Amino acid sequence: MSHTPYHVIIIGGGISGLSTAFFVMAEAAQQQLTVQCTVVERDARWGGKILTNHLPNLLIEGGPDSFLTSKPWAMKLCRTLGLEDQLIPTNAENNQIFSLCRGVLRELPQGLLAFRPQRVDRLVSGGLLSWRGLLRMGAERFWPTSTSHHSEETLGGFFRRRFGDEAFDYVIEPLVAGIYAGDADELCIEATFPRFKELEHEHGSVIKGMRAAHAQAAMSKKPPGSSPSLFMTLRNGLGELIQTLLKQLTERGVQLMTGHGCQDVQAHLSEKGKFSITLDNDIVLTADAVVLATPTFQTAKMISRLEPEAANLLEHIPYTSTATISMAYPTGAVQEHIRGFGFVVPRKEQRPLLAGTWTSLKWPFRSQKGETLIRCYVGGRGREHILDHDDRYLVESVRQELQTIVGISRSPNYTEVHRWVRGMPQYVIGHRARTEKIKELLSVWPTLHITGAGLHGIGIPDCIREGNRVASSLVQSFLTHSRATPS
Repeated sequence: MSHTPYHVIIIGGGISGLSTAFFVMAEAAQQQLTVQCTVVERDARWGGKILTNHLPNLLIEGGPDSFLTSKPWAMKLCRTLGLEDQLIPTNAENNQIFSLCRGVLRELPQGLLAFRPQRVDRLVSGGLLSWRGLLRMGAERFWPTSTSHHSEETLGGFFRRRFGDEAFDYVIEPLVAGIYAGDADELCIEATFPRFKELEHEHGSVIKGMRAAHAQAAMSKKPPGSSPSLFMTLRNGLGELIQTLLKQLTERGVQLMTGHGCQDVQAHLSEKGKFSITLDNDIVLTADAVVLATPTFQTAKMISRLEPEAANLLEHIPYTSTATISMAYPTGAVQEHIRGFGFVVPRKEQRPLLAGTWTSLKWPFRSQKGETLIRCYVGGRGREHILDHDDRYLVESVRQELQTIVGISRSPNYTEVHRWVRGMPQYVIGHRARTEKIKELLSVWPTLHITGAGLHGIGIPDCIREGNRVASSLVQSFLTHSRATPS
């Protein structure tokens, strides 16, 4: 099939943009279609929020440190890229998580919503819930379902209604809302964890639904937990995924441009179906297709003249800011104070800390013998004010929290702070309607796509899945155009 190469420009060099470029080139090759691809990144560094820092004795993740295995797209991409032998699971022997409850760390049994008896026993003995709270949580199996199937519900409203206030405050809120660094009374259950709402409608109960899923998995000889780990990472850090993508994109002839922000995307004045992309320093590129893989508030500015209504909707998707603080200690100074993977801090405790991870206990190859790496999280919706302070203040605040909560009194040997200003989108009430309206408004531009964490999922697997979907759509558009155009 002969044709002048179709030119795809992707704005944004995080995992969304890079994976989209990879899938575009792979799909085009499979369809024997000639495609030229350019990826433009404003910063000097590729990877977006994936940032791995290699030190002589430490491996520090500034952003995400792993990805979910229950969503298969990241695992699949790693295998496609030849990284399967680099995948590592969490350390099975330290498989415990704790929740700060009334000032004391208490074990939070994993897989709790399956409500299997042994986990209930640990809930009682651990003191995380009172008998009253435990009975109310168990009564979820018999609790009436919602009569409204069409109105949206906040994450907090749904889980309080199903499990009661106490279980929500100390078990559910720090786990599910913590993923978004958000306020559960703002986040939309349908946009964040729709499966729980589906279980209620299908089985009349979340617990009954979880048990049914467990039984079905057992019947198919794929019991829950058959995966070696709920989370996976790469031996040399998630930055290895970015570097491998960049290497393969370069080998496939993709042009990679750093240090160039995108100012504007417009329909080309003289060539129908093409776009003009204005970068910094008045650089203008022409493309047959454009993919905007940037935070929605940045995307909004780029299309404000092309599609002002869609831009307005994108601009009003809220974001929150967070920071990660990594600290290295001599193992002897902390080993008696830490166990498991770490802990979460419920909003009800009203502390500046969101969570703490004992990185050296959770993952192998993150520190050398004799040194222990700890990572803590601050900020989030309603708690961003701590980020008004400098890095020294953040480190000192976290040190005080660790001393109060687990008794670590020694100063760390090394600290590293990474701030993510407006780094976490918030899927609040109305998010699904907003994304559907954006999709409708952009339907007049079949080769203009918006992807990334701001719309269809914040996790690495979600971003990769969307990149694959966008790439398939673009290549199909090109194929349709080629068949309609005389050679």
